[in-house]
Amino acid sequence: MTGCIARSDIFQHRLMEEPPPASATRRTRERYDQLVREAKALCASCPLFTDCLYSAVAEHDVSGFVAGTTAAQRRSMRNLLDVEVQADDFDQLAGARGTRRPVSHEEVLRLRGQHPNDSLESLAMRLGCSLSTVKRHLRRARRGQSPATKTPRPRPQLDAVLDAFETVVDVQPCQPRRGGSRVA
Repeated sequence: MTGCIARSDIFQHRLMEEPPPASATRRTRERYDQLVREAKALCASCPLFTDCLYSAVAEHDVSGFVAGTTAAQRRSMRNLLDVEVQADDFDQLAGARGTRRPVSHEEVLRLRGQHPNDSLESLAMRLGCSLSTVKRHLRRARRGQSPATKTPRPRPQLDAVLDAFETVVDVQPCQPRRGGSRVA
């Protein structure tokens, strides 16, 4: 069991979600510092640290204290690495906003090509979107307008993420960083 699971009282503490402001009481800031030290120690001994760090920096925009880093530190690492990560839409994943989802222009056109005799309502049902979404994409295709698609940036290599970690986070020199997957 990893430290973040075994010690959820630390990692899920309200202070770990958002560091206290400078105007917070001394006691609150000291408690936060204590929680961070304990969390860093747990992350330092975790065999999944490297995978966790890479995922939190290059794949998912998570909040709270993860892989020995705060959300602000992970943002700094992404800036250094020129990485853009979209926040996970947990409402959509949990089905809290219904079954409709965003669809790509290409997905609508591909499905229309596969089912040319289906009604637009049927295509919308297959895509899990609204009828107006299907109509909008088909109008754009008729006009020769394709929405601008961003070329996804390549994900950084693990070594680059570890280098960014060492640059942003104050790593204690006495602890191994690379091969042993340990942090301060």
